[in-house]
Amino acid sequence: MAQSFPLTQSYWQKDISEDLWEVSAGDLLREVAAECPKRIALVDGVEDVHARRRWTYQELLQTAETLARGLLSEFTQGDKIAIVSPNCAEWVLLQHAMSLAGIVLVPVNPAYGEQEVATILSQCDAKAAFYKPEYRGRNLGAMLEKIGEKLACKAISIEALDEFSEGADLSIILPDIPPRSILQIQFTSGTTGVPKGACLHHFGAVNTSRFVAKRAGFPVGGVWVNAMPMFHIAGTVVTSLGTLAQRGTYVIVPGFDPELILDLFETEKGNVSLLVPTMILAMMESPSFAKRNLSSVTTILTGAADVPKELVYRTKEAFNCNLVILFGQTEVNGVVSQTRVEDSAEDQSSTLGLPLPHAEVCLIDPETGEIQPIGEAGEICVRGYQNMLAYYNAEEATKKTIREDGWLCTGDSGVMDERGYIKITGRLKDMIIRGGMNIYPREIEEVLFNHPAINQASVIGIPDPYWGEVIAAIIIPEKGCESPNFDVLFSHCRAHLSPHKSPVKWAIVDDFPLTPSGKVQKFALRDLAVKGDLILHDIDKKSALKA
Repeated sequence: MAQSFPLTQSYWQKDISEDLWEVSAGDLLREVAAECPKRIALVDGVEDVHARRRWTYQELLQTAETLARGLLSEFTQGDKIAIVSPNCAEWVLLQHAMSLAGIVLVPVNPAYGEQEVATILSQCDAKAAFYKPEYRGRNLGAMLEKIGEKLACKAISIEALDEFSEGADLSIILPDIPPRSILQIQFTSGTTGVPKGACLHHFGAVNTSRFVAKRAGFPVGGVWVNAMPMFHIAGTVVTSLGTLAQRGTYVIVPGFDPELILDLFETEKGNVSLLVPTMILAMMESPSFAKRNLSSVTTILTGAADVPKELVYRTKEAFNCNLVILFGQTEVNGVVSQTRVEDSAEDQSSTLGLPLPHAEVCLIDPETGEIQPIGEAGEICVRGYQNMLAYYNAEEATKKTIREDGWLCTGDSGVMDERGYIKITGRLKDMIIRGGMNIYPREIEEVLFNHPAINQASVIGIPDPYWGEVIAAIIIPEKGCESPNFDVLFSHCRAHLSPHKSPVKWAIVDDFPLTPSGKVQKFALRDLAVKGDLILHDIDKKSALKA
């Protein structure tokens, strides 16, 4: 049934105008290598231009197939193997090898401590872990060897892939991989507590990333510069497979460095990049930014954290390029909705765009489960090909997230307009309930971000015996500005918000606790405030309003 506009209910029927590709990630690589074997597929984006290694699609496929046979010489199809490493070309080679071998990839943040890594490897029954020997002064090799002995999980240096390939049994016939089978177990980023392992499948990952790349205007054969961590879904699915689907060149950056990213845009003629807001700000503040030739940049994608309107306008002007906003989460193979390059400036700066093709979306009342009228806030739910299969070995958690009728409840609150455009109001768990009234932090954060003395802001609820919760604003001042006066900031909020939405507690910090994708861990901020480790200053409303 065709969509009927204007919408009266917050329900978006899936758009089936584009076909879904029934293909595994490995078969997609074979298809692209056959079409354009000599095109550069992968660039190791290290700082030294002369040290950058390059692989054509033909070379990438040959290397990945040899590695796949090496994996199947020691492991079995369906085994889980982790990668505990920062970005590097070997990460991408292993990723493709595992998809060809039918081995389930488990990406792990190399910054995790021993207990965190051990918990993930244990939860997913990992048979092996490839690791970078050293990361930020830590001996990952020693840590993985120790964990491996306890869990019977083999530790292998990611820098020894050549030797690993040499032991491959080249007579092994690589298996046919069903597109609906598990591609990877992606552990959630943990903004609200303990991470869970989302089982993502080839079909969902390939098509979601493909639709993201197309809607962002990433050209066929274009160049994607990626600094997002490969252990996060934004790296290993959205950017990597999106580039592959568009037959593009994937420039993998060792880690986020504003100067290096800018250099790669110039020297590799990068067209597109996915950057979280903190990355964009750091690049625009780089001393060399104004001198760079960024004419090849066509689109910057951003999301993974709140994106204030002012930042949207600043980014488009500074880079002279398109900017699109993504909204999604791990459980839906990365992305649910996205703005389009042709959207108006208002839609680009104030919405999350329209759902991607084949995604069915509705907003429900969290209490009743009923679909909300247009314009009423509700929990964003998604149904379709892009949903995860389940949380690994977590049946109860899966049931709480995916209803029997197939709707996946994201835990995010938003509103939908009569055209189907979505606006986020915040995480349901982040919602502040003050005196029985629901308050969404995002609205307050937008107001604070627009103040010239504030670089970043995060708003949380603090327990209060009278109100239930009161509002606290944690801010990072703008560089070069004097320390902001809290009374002045309170007055600024009162001028733009209802009285009950203005923060009454304030704190200044140097940085926020973040997930690898740049999301603020508000639960960690709350814990610090409640324990007294974060000193909050109370506002005298009467004197503040006179300031």
